[in-house]
Order: sequence, then structure tokens, then C-alpha cells
Amino acid sequence: MNEKKLDVLYFDRKLVVVNKPSGLLSVPGKGPENQDCVVTRVQEMFPECRKYPTVHRLDMDTSGILVLGLTARAQRELSQQFHDREVSKRYVALLDGVLEEEEGRVDLPLRLDVDNRPYQVVDFERGKPATTLWKRIAIENGRTRVEFVPLTGRTHQLRMHAAEPGGLGIPIVGDRLYGSGTGPGQLKLHATYLRFMHPKTKETMEFEVPPLF
Repeated sequence: MNEKKLDVLYFDRKLVVVNKPSGLLSVPGKGPENQDCVVTRVQEMFPECRKYPTVHRLDMDTSGILVLGLTARAQRELSQQFHDREVSKRYVALLDGVLEEEEGRVDLPLRLDVDNRPYQVVDFERGKPATTLWKRIAIENGRTRVEFVPLTGRTHQLRMHAAEPGGLGIPIVGDRLYGSGTGPGQLKLHATYLRFMHPKTKETMEFEVPPLF
């Protein structure tokens, strides 16, 4: 099996939907060693793919469903749907502790810590609004499986809202920035569900992939 292949959930002439593995970048990073990513793999598999197909991103350590636009118009229209919050997203995570509450909402504004990139910090004065709905699914061996529904799309939003004392106060298992993770590919955070409108046919497109953890 070619390690550079991707788990393709759907494709047509306008778009492709993939199930990204944990530990793989969504877009190219800096330097030749960080060029292997979802975008470059899609471009290898679909030579007609435009240069910048990215519609949304998942952190390197987050697994799950990503949609990319193969044409400029599809990429633009899909990006607009994400910008206008017309898409539905759900994530599953495993928290590194027991969460007593059953469900709730986290509102913690976030911004980049410019002195300590790529970390984000809570900032009620200068941070961008960030809202996450959450629901406890199960307690498993001292850890808590939760469902996250992000209403905004800030960088590291779910990871911060899980770890912060003003949020759930329990980091996600394997989080090497905000928890006790020690390397890439350990984070137990998965984009499990995505619904959007096809940019050409206007059909509702729904995808659901359970996590491997």
C-alpha cells in the first residue's frame, strides 16, 4: 500500500472529501520536509486539482473529514459556506480525565500567543469570539468521550476549550500543546461528521466517519 495515498470518501469533478489521518498536515508547511500533506497528496491523485484547493483545515494531529475544492469556483463557494457558518460539523474527543457534567457550552475568546507560537491564549479583550457546544458520550477507564460541535472555527478552539480551566478543564488525550502528548499522531480528536451543500448541484452532502480510538 502506498503510504502517500489518502482515504478518499467521495470525489467528483468539483470536489474531493477525504478522511485525514492524525499526524498529517492539512496544507504544506515551511521547508521541504513539511511538504507532504493532504493538499499535495490530493494534487498527486487528481492532476486537474487547482493550486490552492483548501476550504478548511484540521490541525496536524487532528484526524477526520476534510473537503477540498478541485476547481476555483468550487473552492470559493465551499469556503463561503464555511465563512457563513452554513456547514454542520461534529467532532469526537477523548478527554484525559473524568468530566462530571453531561453537556454544556464554552465561550472563551481566543488569540495567538505571539510570543509563543503556535499556542493560543484566552483573551477577553483582544481575542476572537469562540463558542463550542459539548456533550458527554461515555466514561472509559478514567477518561471521558465527548462530542464537540464548534459554532466558530478558531485555531485550536476545541483543544483550548477542553484544556482551559474556564472551559472543561481537562485536556484532550495526546495533546502535545495543551496536554501531556509527547509527539505527533497521539491526539484523540476526530472530525467525525461534516454536512455542506454541493457547490454545483446544490445537493446536501453528508459524511460521517467514526474515530479509530
